[in-house]
Amino acid sequence: MKRRVVVTGLGCVTPLGNSIEEMWQGMKDVRSGVGPITHFDAAKFPTRFAAEVKDYDFDSYVEDPSRFADAGRNIRFAIGAASQAVKHSGIQDKSGIDPTRFGVYLGAGEGQQDFMQFMSLVASSNDNGEVNLERFTTDFMASMNPRFELELEPNMPAAHLASLFNAQGPNFNCLTACAASSQAIGEATEIIRRGDADVMLSGGAHSMIHPFGVTGFNLLTALSEHNSDPQGASRPFDLNRDGFVIGEGAGMLILEDLEHAQARGAEIYGEIKGYGSTADAYRITDIHPEGRGAIACIKMALNDAEANPEDIGYVNAHGTSTKVNDQVETMAIKGGLGEHAYKTPVSSIKSMMGHLIAAAGSVEAITCLLAMRDGVLPPTMNYETPDPACDLDYLPNQPREVQVKACLSNSFGFGGQNVSLIISKFVA
Repeated sequence: MKRRVVVTGLGCVTPLGNSIEEMWQGMKDVRSGVGPITHFDAAKFPTRFAAEVKDYDFDSYVEDPSRFADAGRNIRFAIGAASQAVKHSGIQDKSGIDPTRFGVYLGAGEGQQDFMQFMSLVASSNDNGEVNLERFTTDFMASMNPRFELELEPNMPAAHLASLFNAQGPNFNCLTACAASSQAIGEATEIIRRGDADVMLSGGAHSMIHPFGVTGFNLLTALSEHNSDPQGASRPFDLNRDGFVIGEGAGMLILEDLEHAQARGAEIYGEIKGYGSTADAYRITDIHPEGRGAIACIKMALNDAEANPEDIGYVNAHGTSTKVNDQVETMAIKGGLGEHAYKTPVSSIKSMMGHLIAAAGSVEAITCLLAMRDGVLPPTMNYETPDPACDLDYLPNQPREVQVKACLSNSFGFGGQNVSLIISKFVA
């Protein structure tokens, strides 16, 4: 019999707020975290807005902030969210926690390159219109900070968290695009289920609001260019959607073996019941047009949870606000839940906080737990014009008071990466 995995701690840093309750209140107030880009001069970019984290006090989370002077925003976000989750769970207050049975599994993206310094080096190595690689390499070696280069690696957030919280158990990072932190939660659940750890710190952190990130998604025609109304740009499932809004942040959960949590008297906020992970095996940036991987993923999660479609009371959609994703996800929800899909509320919080890329799934999992706790489902903001191809109940523009026992949270990433989690209220 597999071990049961429960959630005993939560933490987040997001464009809607830098704590669980602040973020949750922002959703219930139907507030947007989107605005003009301030991280760099985006005046000449096709997309000039994003969902940035604001007023974040990183120094309050660490004893020696200078230790993280070279750390990127992703690491700083991860530390803040993880510190909240660890404190929330109470595991630091318990001397009986075995550090070798406490692990970390993240879905964290790469750190941020210093774009302006990089371009300055390119310009200084110009030789009659071409980059002189020998000069560029010499200048790069002389001027770049090796510690900063190290901090760019996507495994570094997990390494820092292990060090900060003495988590000596399994330590992993996966970077499966927009599905990363949901996959991390699923894989961390499996580690506990099979007995390789008792406690796992899991979630994700990412920031791609920099010239390389924005340019890349613009080239893929994935970002909204609704510059005249940034807060109205992210409109999942709406007929007039034109792309997603890039965001940044972190979400972290403490996952724990049920018996271990009960033995220390921990408060339990919910249970990870089902995990499904598939690949479309189709194209690098396109979802399979019939949603075959996404449908299989939802069914896999239901099977893992030993649940029926009728058990799902809410779907937290991937819901990016791109033409293709929202249409195919609608198809996938219907394929996975059957006729019950038409009776199930669906919403996308990306309408309010943008797309946190690798961190998106973990924040959405947290949202499911808060929705079940308070009996309130967050809305899909900016939903105005129905799309005939998207014909489900998308909770338009207002939260809804509904008591829900189990949620389905979808995360579908570039490369055809699909992850579905089923998260339920805890029942002893």
